[in-house]
Amino acid sequence: MRSFGLRKALAMLATVSPLLLGGCSVLDVLNPFSSSEPKLPELQPVKSPTPVSTIWRASLPAGGEFTLMPVRQGDSIYAAGRDGTIVRMDNGKQVWKINAGATISGGVGASDRFVVVGTPKGDVLAFGTDGKALWKSRVSSEVLAPPTVADSVILVRTADSRIHGLDVQDGKRKWIYQRSAPSLTLRNSASMALLEKSVLAGFSGGKMLAISLANGGPLWEVTVSLPRGATELERIADITSTPILGPKQVCAAAYQGRLGCFDPASGNAIWTRDISSINGMATDGRVVYVTDDKSAVHALDINTGASLWKQDKLQLRGVTRPLVVGTHVAVADSKGLVHLLRRSDGEFAARLSLGSSPIRADMIRLSDTSFLVQTTGGDLTALEIQ
Repeated sequence: MRSFGLRKALAMLATVSPLLLGGCSVLDVLNPFSSSEPKLPELQPVKSPTPVSTIWRASLPAGGEFTLMPVRQGDSIYAAGRDGTIVRMDNGKQVWKINAGATISGGVGASDRFVVVGTPKGDVLAFGTDGKALWKSRVSSEVLAPPTVADSVILVRTADSRIHGLDVQDGKRKWIYQRSAPSLTLRNSASMALLEKSVLAGFSGGKMLAISLANGGPLWEVTVSLPRGATELERIADITSTPILGPKQVCAAAYQGRLGCFDPASGNAIWTRDISSINGMATDGRVVYVTDDKSAVHALDINTGASLWKQDKLQLRGVTRPLVVGTHVAVADSKGLVHLLRRSDGEFAARLSLGSSPIRADMIRLSDTSFLVQTTGGDLTALEIQ
């Protein structure tokens, strides 16, 4: 092999996307010379499917290589496309549509006053909920995750393992948290979870931290998973999904490692399980639902981690983070399919196609019976479970 080819292969390894890892085996994805795609298991028809209807649809420019997340704020939905388009939809009707004037790679973050996105060049762009531009700030590197908007600070995570605390009024830096990263990590669009006076963030090496909103100082740190293996590739143990909040616990999952729930005050482990996850978890307050790295969906008791059920018939389909909707758990996949599972036993309740574009973004709950899906092709679809 020529040296150029070797460098190219190593570069592909260093920047491999966890969104791709969810769709086939790790070794297949990380082999830059493989041209074959794994054959997906055939899905059996759903018996007596639960009716699901479309409430409304809208289209945006595609997200391309970036996973752009819609966000709900009250009755409004904010969503973005890679070309800079940002829209506000209220109850399915477009209120405004703007162009940010830059490629969008991270978004959307929102509050009742601000709409915020990030760019591949490290620009952070803030708008009012009326769509008017407010300010522009620059952070240290590419923004892949949706910014998190708190009362007085906007939290921006960058690809170089830094979290920037920006003033909500003018975007000036208030603080920065930085930690070293292993030589090989997974690019991801994981957001952060707000607590009362801190934010929870997962990092490479299987670490989860609570960071003060006031000054960016670490309050506590837990090891969700320890890196294991003889090679750098085997030792990847990154937290590539958003931590979740339970009634008395915070929970997180690591790729090639474990997941667990922890005490939010001290960070002490309540329980852990050896389940590897790329796309993460959801909870209804009693049960944790998690998609593992082979696209099986697990239901675990939130207090003990005991297994309740497992749905493993979606192997190799790149299944998304679960979403709890009423009596169902919704997941979507790399073929544009949305699957409804019964919360009680994990059996299929419905399946519908939203087209051929993959679905990678977290789905958004709209009500006890409705939710929103954004495809990589830019289609927004609000669905109602009958």
